[in-house]
Amino acid sequence: MATAKATPGQTEEGWLTDSWYFISTSKDLKAGEQRREIMLGQPVLIGRTKEGKAFALRDICPHRLVPLSAGKQIETEGEPTVECPYHGWRFGTDGVCKHMPSLVEGDPYDPSKVKVRTYPIHEANGMIFVYIADNPRIPTEPVVPPPDFGTLPDKPKFVVSEIFNAHMDDAVVGLMDPAHVPFVHNQWWWRPPSSGFRVKEKPFEPITRGWTIAKHQPSGNSLAYKALFGGKVTTEIAFQIPGFRWEVVENEKVRLFTLTCLTPIEPKKTRITQVTYWNSSPLLDVMKPILIPAARMFLNQDGTMVDLQNEGMKYQKNMLWIDDIDVQAKWYQTLKRAWVKTRTDETEFENPIEPRTLRWRS
Repeated sequence: MATAKATPGQTEEGWLTDSWYFISTSKDLKAGEQRREIMLGQPVLIGRTKEGKAFALRDICPHRLVPLSAGKQIETEGEPTVECPYHGWRFGTDGVCKHMPSLVEGDPYDPSKVKVRTYPIHEANGMIFVYIADNPRIPTEPVVPPPDFGTLPDKPKFVVSEIFNAHMDDAVVGLMDPAHVPFVHNQWWWRPPSSGFRVKEKPFEPITRGWTIAKHQPSGNSLAYKALFGGKVTTEIAFQIPGFRWEVVENEKVRLFTLTCLTPIEPKKTRITQVTYWNSSPLLDVMKPILIPAARMFLNQDGTMVDLQNEGMKYQKNMLWIDDIDVQAKWYQTLKRAWVKTRTDETEFENPIEPRTLRWRS
């Protein structure tokens, strides 16, 4: 993880701001309920009104600092509000205090002048994203549009999640590493050791705030792809800051889309959420009870490597990165620096990544 400092577009912990992050699936946020999440080291209330609208507020009542999420939703003059459980102050989804029950006639306090931070929300395809602005005191429109991953079904087939004991930078680098698969994910049905090592050569291209491996045939030793799709399968893999990685596996009849979202919680804690979609595919539907534990196994195996890496990081911080397997890790840091410069200079973001073919053996 590179040493970072607070600057426009980045926190002291090295997390990017003025950016969208995954916070919840739609399914996990029921109407009339709210809960507390920690994002970028700060408490966020994520809720949904009884009418079904998602919203997000800073999860601290400014009066006595009690979490608003511990309260309940109640209507105030026809408007949905969250009531603090301590003294009953009520805050609207716009962050404005609508009611202070302790006030009596003649009190000089104007509840509407008391506000909590709000976060722009985007909900689509069964996922909810929040926008973390760099300056929490100045409400601004997002400088980038919400994440767009193309045409997807209305809701995912399944979702798995795991918390890695790692800074987000290290979690990103670990997940995009192309050379660890033969050692970490060497299940017989995915990448058996008997398949040996082969030279991989992949063309990479820049995309919006990231890069992609152009559409290509998956590795010939991917037995699972063959079993599920048959012949003529192609795959695409893409990454976009602050932390979205997605893979598309498809042929003429079936399209499988897996999105991995990284959400920083604390300096050494990052939530990894994998959201998987597919179109009409009876075979994948039947395989779902097997695919879910397989996905969890992959995440747990990566998490185990993170824990082992932490043992070394107790004594040494610098890592030895080499070409070509670590080029993507370098690109990630390059994109972060470019984003910070963009926010500092208040200019349009220009992707510094150039097309390049990478070669490695795995």
